[in-house]
Amino acid sequence: MYQYRRRLTREVVFGTLSLGGYQPIRVESMTNTHTFDTAATVAQCRRLYEAGCEIIRLTVPSERDAENLRSIREQLRRDKIETPLVADIHFSARAALKAVEFVENIRINPGNYANSQKFSNNDYSDEEYQKEIEHVRLEFAPLVDKAREYGVSMRIGTNHGSLSDRIVSRYGNSPEGMVEAAIEFARICEEMGYHDILFSMKSSNVRVMIQAYRLLVQQADAELRYAYPLHLGVTEAGDGDEGRVKSAMGIGALLEDGLGDTIRVSLTEDPVNEVPVGFAIVKKYNDFHLVKGDRGSVALKHVVESRNRLSSHALPSVTPFNPFCYQRRVASQISLAGFAVGGDGVPRVETEVQASLADSDAVFAEAVQRLAPGKPEDAIRSEVVSVRVDSESDLDRLDELLVKLGEACRSVVASTSDLALFSRLLDKVSKVRFDIIEGERFEHEMLQLLDKDRLAVAEFCFLHKETGNSIPAEILLHLAEKLRKQGVQRLLFSVLSDNVVFVYRRLVQAFNSKSINYPLIVRFSSDAADRLESVIDSSVQAGTLFCDGIGDMVALHTTLAVEDEVNLAFNILQGARIRMSKTEFISCPGCGRTYFELEKAVAAIKQRTSHLKGLKIGIMGCIVNGPGEMADADFGYVGAGKNRISLYVGRECVAENIAEEEAVDQLVALIKERGKWVDPVDAI
Repeated sequence: MYQYRRRLTREVVFGTLSLGGYQPIRVESMTNTHTFDTAATVAQCRRLYEAGCEIIRLTVPSERDAENLRSIREQLRRDKIETPLVADIHFSARAALKAVEFVENIRINPGNYANSQKFSNNDYSDEEYQKEIEHVRLEFAPLVDKAREYGVSMRIGTNHGSLSDRIVSRYGNSPEGMVEAAIEFARICEEMGYHDILFSMKSSNVRVMIQAYRLLVQQADAELRYAYPLHLGVTEAGDGDEGRVKSAMGIGALLEDGLGDTIRVSLTEDPVNEVPVGFAIVKKYNDFHLVKGDRGSVALKHVVESRNRLSSHALPSVTPFNPFCYQRRVASQISLAGFAVGGDGVPRVETEVQASLADSDAVFAEAVQRLAPGKPEDAIRSEVVSVRVDSESDLDRLDELLVKLGEACRSVVASTSDLALFSRLLDKVSKVRFDIIEGERFEHEMLQLLDKDRLAVAEFCFLHKETGNSIPAEILLHLAEKLRKQGVQRLLFSVLSDNVVFVYRRLVQAFNSKSINYPLIVRFSSDAADRLESVIDSSVQAGTLFCDGIGDMVALHTTLAVEDEVNLAFNILQGARIRMSKTEFISCPGCGRTYFELEKAVAAIKQRTSHLKGLKIGIMGCIVNGPGEMADADFGYVGAGKNRISLYVGRECVAENIAEEEAVDQLVALIKERGKWVDPVDAI
């Protein structure tokens, strides 16, 4: 929970590759061609191979598709492409038994393999429950035997929302149900002496996905013979930055926990686009203390540096959050720039002006761009903008800026590391951030400054660089206790670090141990020149904390363009389901089961509905996971056959087999009919 240490798992063979153990975290993608179309599928596999994809998955909905895997495999091997292939199976046991002959790994979904799925909500008696488990065993055992015979590994891949009625009847559509569904199949494998398995627990809801994997590890490691590898992914993540942010948050949170041996980023785009995103997510963890493995391959060694261990005056053993169930940290509420921060208020967004106060025109223009004062208060814009004050001259320039900004000046805050400037700024702006530099002492003077009511909220930010993860927590805890005794209430705390997850967990642990509930600003700084790297790093570090219920504001310091940085902050909060600022689109990447133009449909639906703030719309290629994965969506648009669409309200299908060219119009009409529509000119 407080330092990176990768979970050591059993190595599982994937043809020429192995995963798990000390092997690098592998990057997978999936074709979206029809598997019976050999030429198209081979061509896409070749493009994925050329992009560096390490594992390629193909959908296998029928025996015909399974049989054609032979031709696909033979062509790829003739072309010297040895990339391991995975057959993706849902309902058909017969397709699975054929496909296993031509691939290195077979993925089965325990929610629909040898299980009925009717969303019937029927209750199961203990006798009925056990009888269906025996039915599953009879159907599943032949595949286990054949996988062992052919030397093929197996992924037991649970999807949130596609659980069997039997599991849902006892556990609900929950992380607990997802875990039990997978472990049931793993028990059968172990009883049959088959151990070449791995797990996945996918969901389009990032928080559910994180909780399910953590729960799986806890339960599987306690019950099963081996620690089996994990395949990570946020399913139906969508496209564009939103899809990349959600994927990085879910996958990255678990990688920070040391969990995960292979990943797939699911984007509603060309599958080749998934590969660089995947490698950007795993790079940090694959680069962490690389050494030569036993087989001569690059591997990951578990090394925990002594400087990251707790000091002798260790913090009390109080957990900072519940890893298996979301609960937002309870913080006191304060008012800042007219916004409520902490309490039940949604997390607010702060960004920092990069221009220097010495350039008055540039700093004014950038402040206006970030604040967008003409937009509504709850529009996507920076709600608080910080400027850096480093000298007496900067104080005068700040006064000029505040005058020029007029009413918008209330949203301007300042930061400094100079105690004298800090004192004067407390009466000028709505918040002043004081940067605590490692090794410097300031306590006595600071306590005197805050011994009376001042205009501004005071934020104390520890600039974390070299010290261990517990040092910022110890120093900020000491300061918070002193100021609480003085009765100072308008306080915020933060840490500025390039690896904030463990530092903030320590900080919350420390505050919880003394029942201190001052609000926290989650700050993350990235100087990456590469846009994708900056998006990924920010999403992993800040996003993980909000998914764990930690944070009352978010402040990013990046090299991104202003609009991109502001959008990234809001995408992180929406991905954590803690602040809905736009329409949420839950869209799958498509596969060989998709018989309509998925990317075109997503673009058209977004164009028509993206102004419907807070509405959730599922856009699914087929019926396999569609109704389940979009279970918490308000409306669904699901492929029903060749150029045919069915429309859903929640899980209820309300219109079937609509012509593709009419479906978007009918979706809009359905939204209007159900009273969820606002005209774009009236939308916020």
